[in-house]
Amino acid sequence: MTLKHQNDPELIRKLLMDPGIWVVVGLSSHQDRPAYGVSRWLKFEQGKGVIPVHPRAETVHGERGYASIADIPDGTDIKVVDCFVNSHHVGAVVDDAIAHKDRLEIDAVWMQLGVVDEAAAERALAAGLDVVMDACPRIEWRTVRSEGMAR
Repeated sequence: MTLKHQNDPELIRKLLMDPGIWVVVGLSSHQDRPAYGVSRWLKFEQGKGVIPVHPRAETVHGERGYASIADIPDGTDIKVVDCFVNSHHVGAVVDDAIAHKDRLEIDAVWMQLGVVDEAAAERALAAGLDVVMDACPRIEWRTVRSEGMAR
C-alpha cells in the first residue's frame, strides 16, 4: 500500500522564494490557457526565468521554447519543472525530468492544480527530486506571502 502524496508547505515556500528557472511544460502562446497566465506571473511578477516546453516550441514571453525537456541545452540550471499537462500524460513528463535531472540540475517537479499521478510522484521522489502535486504556484503564493508578513 502506498501513501497519498502530501505537499510540504516548507518546500512550496522554498521553491516560490527561490529566483531560479522554471520550465513550464505545456506553455504555448495561447493567452487564454492557465499555463500562459501563471508563467507570465512567474516571469514578470516573481522575476523567475521561464523556459516554455511545448511540441510547437513557440517563443512565449520573449523566451525561446523547446519541443521537449531533452531539447533544453546542457548546463541550464533548472529549479522547477512545472507540469501543465493532463494527469494521464504527466508521468512521461516526470520521467523526462528524471532522465535529465543531472544534466539540467533539476531540483523539483511541480504538478499543477488538478494534475495528479501518485506513481509519477513516487518515481520523482525516488530519483531525488522534490515534488509538489495538485497545486498552483500563484494560489500557493498567497499563503507564502501572508505567512511571510506574519513572521
